[in-house]
Amino acid sequence: MLRSPFFYFIILLFLFSCQEKKTITTNLESIQKEAGSLRDQGITNYGKQNFNVAFYEFNKSKILFETLKDSTNIGYILIQMASIQQVNGDYYGSKETVTEALTYFKKNSVYTAYIYNILGIADKELSLYSDAIFYYKESAKEYTDSIEKQIPLSNLAPIYIQQKKYNKAITLLESILGKKLLEDEAGASTKARIQDNLGYAYFKNGMNEKGFFLMSEALQTRNEMKDTYGSIESYLHLADYFSKKDIQKSDENAFTAYNIATKLNSVDERLEALQIIISNNHSAHHSKYVQKYFTLNDSIIKVRNNFKNKFAKIKYDAKIEKDENVKLRLEKAENLLSLQKEKYLRIVFVIAFIFLVILIAILIRYYKNKNKAIEFKTSYNTETRIAKKIHDELANDVYHVIAFAESQSLSTESTKENLLQKLDDIYGRVRGISKENNRIETGIDFTKSMKEMLSTYNTTERNIIVNNLEDINWEIIDDTKKITISRILQELMVNMKKHSKASLVLIKFENDPKSILIQYTDNGIGCEKTKMIKNGLLNMESRIQAVKGTIDFDTEPEKGFKVKISMPK
Repeated sequence: MLRSPFFYFIILLFLFSCQEKKTITTNLESIQKEAGSLRDQGITNYGKQNFNVAFYEFNKSKILFETLKDSTNIGYILIQMASIQQVNGDYYGSKETVTEALTYFKKNSVYTAYIYNILGIADKELSLYSDAIFYYKESAKEYTDSIEKQIPLSNLAPIYIQQKKYNKAITLLESILGKKLLEDEAGASTKARIQDNLGYAYFKNGMNEKGFFLMSEALQTRNEMKDTYGSIESYLHLADYFSKKDIQKSDENAFTAYNIATKLNSVDERLEALQIIISNNHSAHHSKYVQKYFTLNDSIIKVRNNFKNKFAKIKYDAKIEKDENVKLRLEKAENLLSLQKEKYLRIVFVIAFIFLVILIAILIRYYKNKNKAIEFKTSYNTETRIAKKIHDELANDVYHVIAFAESQSLSTESTKENLLQKLDDIYGRVRGISKENNRIETGIDFTKSMKEMLSTYNTTERNIIVNNLEDINWEIIDDTKKITISRILQELMVNMKKHSKASLVLIKFENDPKSILIQYTDNGIGCEKTKMIKNGLLNMESRIQAVKGTIDFDTEPEKGFKVKISMPK
């Protein structure tokens, strides 16, 4: 019985498919094992306070888990990496990392609670106290366990102390300790931190002996638990306490805090320790510490940038290494199948070449016509949208105002005021429509104009974070592309405001030699892709296609909304 060449071609493809599936399964198991091992090593080193080593291991593990699309492990590892960045004073980098983690978890979970707590710590260290208080309270809401809920609530106390609201801090901390929820071994570290802050609040409020007892007890607990990083705070509090009583003891505690902070690369605590040492003694012997303070203070931005660059380099090196490992695995698999694939590739090459020649001819003609159609469609959609807004939002109201003016006596003062109010409302909406579609600044003030537009969507319940906008040389970007970017971001913000219910939005700009990349992420309610509201999204797609860019939407219920935009320079 004769068989056609096409039949044998299908059989050959089937055999290759079986062999490749077996190879892929083996590779995935290997990646899973390696990713888990690196994660566990990172956890171990984090516990030993080997933070830089832990960050390196966590990042390599994260990249491998991304290959496996294991969102839970990716989110968990990002949280750990953000915590390490905070230890090294990279608070902005920490916020960026932990905001990325937020997209991997549903709301009302222990992970989202921990993320909000990290955001609170970062804002507290950046002196953004109102934001910090907001995130700490949001963190407490996410916890269901009564013990865990006390952790973010207790973090409010250092802010109250910083604001000199000592009674408020004391009341809060006494309430937490009075519940006796932290008596087990797991809560010992948290209890020591709360005791130390309560003792410090007592001391600042004039209750010296009571404060000294609690601070000393907290330090002893931390040393017994080998909580080296936590002990820095205890030594600094005791140094402050002794500064008015015993200068020698104050210096001893301050020097101990300084040495530990230096070992752990904790810049802020080093500065605080030096400040106490300088204020204790103004003699020539201590003048070197004054110089050291100013030198360290002047270089703090450089130090933090170094750590930011260091963490970025770790991420970059790990990605390169991962790419090389994947390449080696693929080469090994290809070598096993090389003889069979040569015949297969010859057949595919001949068919592909013929198909490609025909396709190129068709595409050249198609895209010439398509670009014109896209430009026309974009313009038409914009005009249609404006017309619909005017009809839906203004036409009926104008008609009702006319009817009101015809039916009411305008000699009455209250009637006049009512008419003026209606007209003012219509005027306000006309200005809103005009503002959405007015001329966009594309000159030297483009960056400023973009920030002002995005900032209008900031509210007390919603935080808009924009990263790296100034890193792009906008002067070399075509005006049409600037307008496209501005309009698309405006569409995204309007869509977020109407549908997302997000409390946090991150817009990140990235720059490479050939393209502008924009990543939009929010922590809103998300939706199923099949149920996305199409009008605004189609308008965005039309705009980006008109400048030969791409836009990808990624969303799932309760997992936020992501958009990736790529546009050639």
